Amino acid sequence: MLDGLDTIRLCTAYRCDGKLLDSAPSGADALEKCEPVYEDMPGWKESTVGVKDYNKLPANARAYLKRLEEVTGTRVDIISTGADRAETIVLRHPFD
Repeated sequence: MLDGLDTIRLCTAYRCDGKLLDSAPSGADALEKCEPVYEDMPGWKESTVGVKDYNKLPANARAYLKRLEEVTGTRVDIISTGADRAETIVLRHPFD
């Protein structure tokens, strides 16, 4: 889905009523008053379709995944690179 983009925008916070929040407020009314804060990351032109080895992903794709882990405080365990079940990179089994 992200292949071919020059820039990928990652929402890292929300600005609400002059305050910077690290997560979205609950409720549609509160969220409507917020503005997302984005971090722009370089995209990649190489295709990731069918890649089954993490190290064969484009460097910018790996950097995006690492930054996503940092921002969310959650590790990426599985990366889908296509529609077929075999087009998956399993970094860590999610139930281990």
